[in-house]
Amino acid sequence: MAVRAADFAGLARHGLFGALAYREYLRRTESQLRALRAEGVEVHLRVLDPPDFEDYCEAYGFDPAGAAGRVAYAADPELAGEPFVYAGERLTDLLPVLLDDHRARVRITVAGGTLMDAVGEGPLGQPRLVAVMTYVAAVWLTLTDGAGEGGHLLTLRCHGPEDGEELTAAADVRVAGGRLLGAGRDVEAFCVTLAAGAAAGGEGALLLHGDPAAPGGQVIRGWALARGRLRPMTAQEVFDALADDVGRGLPYPPGAIPLPGFALPDPPPVRPPRSGRGPAPGSSDPAPPVADDPDGEGGGPLA
Repeated sequence: MAVRAADFAGLARHGLFGALAYREYLRRTESQLRALRAEGVEVHLRVLDPPDFEDYCEAYGFDPAGAAGRVAYAADPELAGEPFVYAGERLTDLLPVLLDDHRARVRITVAGGTLMDAVGEGPLGQPRLVAVMTYVAAVWLTLTDGAGEGGHLLTLRCHGPEDGEELTAAADVRVAGGRLLGAGRDVEAFCVTLAAGAAAGGEGALLLHGDPAAPGGQVIRGWALARGRLRPMTAQEVFDALADDVGRGLPYPPGAIPLPGFALPDPPPVRPPRSGRGPAPGSSDPAPPVADDPDGEGGGPLA
């Protein structure tokens, strides 16, 4: 689907929609979707992004005006995540949700590629991947436990240690009665992005924006990602990170109260796979070497 009016206009120049205007296109599409669903057909939706679609057609030799290119693009397996299933919603309500879901899937795709490049292939790739995902899961649980009641926002911005591609992610967190509610695709994108930054030894910042409706103001805590490890920021560093976001065009949160981050788990060491000789590793075995850690504090990048 062409979700936004600008996307529709960009694709219309290829003759994809005939003489239809954007609103008529949406009405006709909604009618077709509901008819298919009424027949018992499970319909998967994907955002038809003009630049990405045009690049795809050029790479694989499709005519952007032809149906074959749209069908192949819709089924492209390189877009990560489970498909977005149409459940009979009105498109006016559905389109913002579909667009957010698409952005999360793109983030998962890009960060997942960075993650797999960082952990590598061969005998060490699998234990490295297990180690970094175990670390991220522990960090996620600690962050959500420490967030407290209410609605919160986690933001992450990181890049590789040597001017690597910048990765960003954001996830809404809601805690009620001590229980985490409604983890969506944005949470998956956040965790994969953090895993990529940790595995690649990346640099960046993670901010936990507290509930803006909390009495006394919105508490914001932060952690710096350095050499793939998260450490708590000071209150001044949190303020500086918010100021950096303002420099990127984001608004400064009204009533924000920058506070230091709390302690997060350290990355675990990565055990190499067994060679098939000698005793099984046990608690008395020395820990295997990990990536360089000039501070001698343990942990370090997980790749």
